Amino acid sequence: MEKRNLICIGCPMGCPLTVELSGGEVRSVTGNTCKRGAVYGAKEVTNPTRIVTTTVRVLGGTGPVVPVKTAADVPKQKVQECVRLLKSLTVQAPVQLHQVILENVAGTGVNVVAAKKMETKVK
Repeated sequence: MEKRNLICIGCPMGCPLTVELSGGEVRSVTGNTCKRGAVYGAKEVTNPTRIVTTTVRVLGGTGPVVPVKTAADVPKQKVQECVRLLKSLTVQAPVQLHQVILENVAGTGVNVVAAKKMETKVK
């Protein structure tokens, strides 16, 4: 039986988790103080995902960048590709909250959306 030790990021407690696997399947998760820890531990060792948050450059806006995030989790192995694609992107102001900035980022089926509204700069 294989054991993996993790620190849970499901809530602010940061519980030390031990996940036991057999044949690639999760047999148990221990050390968690809430249900989210058990879910996180099992998912992290079998199919780790993350929400990607960053910024995208804005032309003609009241600020130089707008914060963006993925609308859902993306596979952990796709995070760097997502960030690389967003780094090269520039959008035109105005930008609305939750506006789709990039569809199907890195072939994940997940859209990147604006996390803040950005008005057009008044001349």
